[in-house]
Amino acid sequence: MKKVVLASCALFLFAISIQAQMKQTIYQFKVEDLSGKTFDFASLKGKKVLIVNTASKCGYTPQYEQLEALYKQYKDKGFVIVGFPANNFASQEPGTNAEIATFCKLNYGVSFPMMSKVSVKGSDMAPIYQFLTQKAKNGLKDSKVEWNFQKYLINEKGELEQVYLSGVTPTDDKIVNWVKS
Repeated sequence: MKKVVLASCALFLFAISIQAQMKQTIYQFKVEDLSGKTFDFASLKGKKVLIVNTASKCGYTPQYEQLEALYKQYKDKGFVIVGFPANNFASQEPGTNAEIATFCKLNYGVSFPMMSKVSVKGSDMAPIYQFLTQKAKNGLKDSKVEWNFQKYLINEKGELEQVYLSGVTPTDDKIVNWVKS
């Protein structure tokens, strides 16, 4: 009986160590920014990251203003925001990458990194969003991108730490306190 219990414990510990080794981080991803340049998430090691799917014709679009304010306030303190325009919800991001860049700059003064338009759900979901939404890849939880401006918080180790739906504003205490902690 003792041998069975010990063998079971050993097997369990082995499985946990294998799972920990297989756990992915955000640092494995390289994507294209709005200007077509490669953006390597490995360049963000040691920083807290807020990833957000954006759209220019959404009721939540004014969150760009709060995102920019949050970014400006904490960008020199190890924090970055990365935006991913997506047209998955009611065709609210129909523009080209160039049109999106112009819209963001002219209307909200966006200076945080903005990536090329991607799909955040469905069979053509971008690999980075597969990581963000699948527990088998992110090690935290399964989630579904419900709408534009959903926020994913990534810790300094590149691990998913929390997910907030669109209605949670970028300046909500939950997010600001996480950035400051």
